[in-house]
Amino acid sequence: MAILAAFAVPHPPLIIPTVGHGRERGIQSTIDAYDEVGRRVAAVAPDTIVVSTPHSVMYRNYNHISPGAGASGSFAQFGAPQTRYEATYDTQFVSALAAACEAEGLSAGTQGERDPSLDHATMIPIHFIQKYYRDYKIVRIGLSGLSPSAHYRLGALVQRVASVLGRQVVYVASGDLSHKLSEDGPYGFAPEGPRFDERVERAFETGDFLPLLTMDRGFADRAAECGLRSFQIMAGALDGTDVRPELLSHEGPFGVGYAVAAFTPVGDEGADPKRKFLEAYEACHRREMEARREGEDSYVHLARSTVEAFVENGARPMRPRGLPEEMTSRRAGCFVSLKENGELRGCIGTIRPMRDCLADEIASNAISACSSDPRFPPVRPEELPELVYDVDVLGDPEAIESTDQLDVRRYGVVVSAPDGRRGVLLPDLDGVDTVQEQVSIAARKGGIDLDHDEWSLERFEVARHA
Repeated sequence: MAILAAFAVPHPPLIIPTVGHGRERGIQSTIDAYDEVGRRVAAVAPDTIVVSTPHSVMYRNYNHISPGAGASGSFAQFGAPQTRYEATYDTQFVSALAAACEAEGLSAGTQGERDPSLDHATMIPIHFIQKYYRDYKIVRIGLSGLSPSAHYRLGALVQRVASVLGRQVVYVASGDLSHKLSEDGPYGFAPEGPRFDERVERAFETGDFLPLLTMDRGFADRAAECGLRSFQIMAGALDGTDVRPELLSHEGPFGVGYAVAAFTPVGDEGADPKRKFLEAYEACHRREMEARREGEDSYVHLARSTVEAFVENGARPMRPRGLPEEMTSRRAGCFVSLKENGELRGCIGTIRPMRDCLADEIASNAISACSSDPRFPPVRPEELPELVYDVDVLGDPEAIESTDQLDVRRYGVVVSAPDGRRGVLLPDLDGVDTVQEQVSIAARKGGIDLDHDEWSLERFEVARHA
């Protein structure tokens, strides 16, 4: 058995005594469960501990695996520079895993390291493990904006490499649950917060990892979680393996969900077809994407067909026949947004109409969104099946006197400076929960300093087609 055990653990900095200064007693159940993890790691005595972390180097389309002989880090950013940890990396495992990813066409490896120091989501598990066991090396894996499938496949390669190298491995998935469990917490409350925690808690209790893969990305973002993709890699590391699941603790006294769970293999590695969750996930995903396409209205279908024709043929297609009259006779501004794996992939729009009709406005902005958004490279043909489209048709902007006249769910906002700089943000976006956030983001997009520049506000409503 190459994977001896797997654990899902949180990473609240205040759990470290030199950071918490007594506040850590408010999450004593988490501390007790963490100590149990340390004891269990010592009992199985692994050669290597593989840690996935949301706070290492992170890219939209690449899972970073930390290179080099090792790394160190401290809790200086949390007021405790004297509290330091070191890790020795399993360089052979890292090289083999990077090579396996390349051979499998998986976008993961050791390139592009921006900061080699250990992050707190890695150091906190090390803190508890080192209380009981020290004879091991580390492999550190960052998360990405890639699909649940990509994260699961990466975990399955961890299992394969461990087997090929003859390593005895413990997998540690570092990740908090929702950060929005309480109005008086540091991140506020969202109804998705406790619902997210309940779903993950159920998956940990039952060992059914499929819901971790099929979780809607927008739902997870509204819950402000950070551990889901870490748990997806862990699920892959246990691919096809029957496990005994245990939820050791779950609490959220500070408005953030902290869960500790243990998964002990009880059957032959990779031998249980019912626990090969990737195939089940991909079948669910195919059905979801097919249903989405079948349910598209004329606005979204026009955006999709325009992007697909442009990306595949390099030319703008002719306006299709049979469009509703409202699209061919009306003029309006619109935004076209593309998402891939729940992450923004491009968004371009016009506040006021620039084309002869709304249909042409949609087509033009769809082409710009897939090819000219400066934040992203042009969309590639192989990405087309995974793209999800939103078309927001804008009402006429109206000037307002203050932010009191805004509603982050109902109105979009335009922040303008006298010299022509302007930033726009649509309403009802995942992760934008307050008017202050909305105005700040719009201003930043327009290069406007709210504290030092003159600026004015406009608001607008949208009809969203998704």
